Amino acid sequence: MITLPPDYRPSDAEEFMNTLQVEYFRQKLLRWRGDLLKEADGTLASLSEGGIHEADITDRASVETDRALELRTRDRARKLIVKINMALQRIENGSYGFCEETGDPIGLKRLEARPIATLSIEAQERHERMEKIHRDD
Repeated sequence: MITLPPDYRPSDAEEFMNTLQVEYFRQKLLRWRGDLLKEADGTLASLSEGGIHEADITDRASVETDRALELRTRDRARKLIVKINMALQRIENGSYGFCEETGDPIGLKRLEARPIATLSIEAQERHERMEKIHRDD
């Protein structure tokens, strides 16, 4: 097991996806997943508190809106957890940090901002341009 120095930050001066960088992103993904699971538990607890007891129709509508928002947030978190798990699998098989399309390094700045990224910025932009073209048809 690798122990990261407490102040460690990946740097372009190091070899891309060396053991420290891989461990840094593994821990970042695990923390993110842990936070999402904790939030999901809180959402589940508040949703399971029973039916809506507000007599006033406006209050009832407000509670319904809050619940719908919580469910959407929970669904988004569930999808993120799936992507985080896939990123952790890529760490295990050694493909994490490299573009699925080109095999090029995704880049540290992009991975810092979006640790579940699977495409380099260039490949992502190409992908989005193609989506836009097909959507406009």
